[in-house]
Amino acid sequence: MSTKRVGIVGVGNVGATLAFTIAEKNICSSVLLKDIRENIVQAMALDISQAANAAKSNTIVKACLSDEEFKDCDVVVITAGIARKPGMSRDDLLLTNAKIMSQVINSVTTFNPNAIIIIVSNPLDAMVYTALKASNYPRNKIIGMAGILDSARMSHFILEKLGYGAGQIEASVMGGHGDDMVPLPNFSTVAGVPLNEVLKDEDIEDIVNKTKNGGAQIVKLLETGSAYYAPAFATTQMVEAIINDKKEVYPCAIRLEGEYGYEDIVSGVPVMLGKNGIEKVIELTLNDNQKEEFSKSVASVQELVDTLENKFF
Repeated sequence: MSTKRVGIVGVGNVGATLAFTIAEKNICSSVLLKDIRENIVQAMALDISQAANAAKSNTIVKACLSDEEFKDCDVVVITAGIARKPGMSRDDLLLTNAKIMSQVINSVTTFNPNAIIIIVSNPLDAMVYTALKASNYPRNKIIGMAGILDSARMSHFILEKLGYGAGQIEASVMGGHGDDMVPLPNFSTVAGVPLNEVLKDEDIEDIVNKTKNGGAQIVKLLETGSAYYAPAFATTQMVEAIINDKKEVYPCAIRLEGEYGYEDIVSGVPVMLGKNGIEKVIELTLNDNQKEEFSKSVASVQELVDTLENKFF
């Protein structure tokens, strides 16, 4: 087991499931939990710690009731933020969560100066941008979780369509975490076989559309919440890659610095994750249609960033 420490800010469904998964997998020596709801964070720490003991895990799970207790983490995951409420505009949600993100980042960076920070809060790409601007950190230290989740959703819909290949599907998604994400069928395979050799074009198109609406489908069915098992497990993969310096390639939301022809905007692209966070950016060769779709995705994030620059920063 690693002697590293992981902190999680926000122990709603995603944060709590993430803490449970990390503790059960024995990824690190301790997990620190922080939430403005002190009774909830204490309850989750007790429950998850007891689960870890049932699993014979060595990971210690602790609730932190002050900023000073939440310190010296190697990786910090931020899930804090509010969900959109009836009557709330997209800008209202964006600005409210940007305020929360800035406050959290200021606290986290003060007491965890060496931590790699993973952002899970929504709107994801805009919150990564906010965290980068509030912290003035280099881009390798602040990473958004979205592409792994979106790729997992695409894998599910491929399996659903095929009826075989479970555990052998590699799906690839780029772009922002929203309706304008860019699923990449030509970079997706089943046991190494290209997708277009096992599925018809109309089936692939259906998979792409379902992937873009994968999160919304769950929200609609739940009525009072959103997905948490898949987001938490996707985040666990990122934490494990960083903690164990695995040098694995995952699609993550990062600030682009010339890659794919874009500067100072956040979007999801394949990166190599290791102990330093983002250690390499992978530039795929996109076809003309994918370049156009990626451009639309970047533009949708830019709208949110423009709002932040005009009304928040």
